[in-house]
Amino acid sequence: MSLRLTVIGTGYLGATHAVCMAELGHEVLGVDVDPDKIGALRAGRVPFYEPELEELLAKHTASGRLRFTTSYEEAAEFGQVHFLCVGTPQREDSGAADLTYVDAVVEALGPHLTGPTLVAGKSTVPVGTAARLAQRLAELAPAGSRAELAWNPEFLREGFAVQDTLRPDRLVLGVRSATAEALLREVYAPVIATGTPVVTTDFPTAELVKTAANAFLATKISFINAMAELCETADADVSVLARAIGHDERIGARFLRAGVGFGGGCLPKDIRAFMARAEELGTGRSLAFLREVDAINLRRRDRVVELARELCGGSLPGRRVGVLGAAFKPESDDIRDSPALDVAARLRQGGADVSVYDPKAMDNARKAHPLLGHALSAEDAVRGADVVLHLTEWREFRELDPAALAPLAHHPRIVDGRGALDAAAWTAAGWDFHALGRASGAFEATP
Repeated sequence: MSLRLTVIGTGYLGATHAVCMAELGHEVLGVDVDPDKIGALRAGRVPFYEPELEELLAKHTASGRLRFTTSYEEAAEFGQVHFLCVGTPQREDSGAADLTYVDAVVEALGPHLTGPTLVAGKSTVPVGTAARLAQRLAELAPAGSRAELAWNPEFLREGFAVQDTLRPDRLVLGVRSATAEALLREVYAPVIATGTPVVTTDFPTAELVKTAANAFLATKISFINAMAELCETADADVSVLARAIGHDERIGARFLRAGVGFGGGCLPKDIRAFMARAEELGTGRSLAFLREVDAINLRRRDRVVELARELCGGSLPGRRVGVLGAAFKPESDDIRDSPALDVAARLRQGGADVSVYDPKAMDNARKAHPLLGHALSAEDAVRGADVVLHLTEWREFRELDPAALAPLAHHPRIVDGRGALDAAAWTAAGWDFHALGRASGAFEATP
């Protein structure tokens, strides 16, 4: 059955959710206070790169199933369910989450809710936020308690966001009534019909599911990077170590690739907000380990900078460094807290001539770091380089021909900061190959 949904906030999460809800057959109204963003979406343009999304946007704006507005009054009149999808960035004065945008949505939408309706939060928030917002919503809405709140966290992976929305591995419904649960089940009926598991729970648990999941992923990534630090000292090979322990089904192989670490708009700020909230609740010791998770992650960037300097003879001024990658991960143009750009910027500050190339993130990289060199291709970034750094694991980079690239470099030296390149092939082509957590000169092809 088709429902009328609004999606408030049309950034990465909101635009994706709006388009995918239309794809599931619902009538959708996207809402944002930024008229430029709304104008772009109305014209069929997604203001970021995400595979499949622009095609689906064009399909559903053309059909009339998906529209956009800046009016909360229009949204309240239209929607049976209102999805709250605004950002929760890290506060400038602490590691805590900034809930300004979340609160602003409730304050703006609430006074227009005159009849029974459901506001479903999808933003990542500190535990306890949903209960507070539910109370405020009831105070603001003319409908009173008939304007219900639910919490329905998202679990999107950038680069796979459409797939993760249309074919999620689970749905979490934080609700206080059978009516709210039934309405959300109706929204997701096509997804549930395919066998997607549904976890129905209370507000605090729903909020914690998201932050706990991100904390676990960050911990797993930092664990293998801690092993990489040890392997470098002990002359061991972290890639073989990871493969060996990954065969244990209790551990699993995913997220066990050592490298320059995680970044982006979620994991770093979410684990810091998680720690900050635990401190507020008086249980900071329970998440104290996340401080070292964060520290290990940042040390990997230090290690790449240090290794690049070593390979340049101990001094960066006058040296040319080619950087392959600007986005924090492949299949995205997102440069928020990108390890690749952080390393590139620090090398430039150290005096190196740095040239960066990324298949999708160059426009964002130019805006954020105009003083870096911006190459037109991987070959252009490599040309004349004293050392090349592979820092975002795009397929394009994995498929480069190392033999063809070697003559372009001033010195064919490469640091694989993602553990994704075929070390044997690069070494055979004459490259001085280095990877984090792996001793030089004893490489096998990446399986």
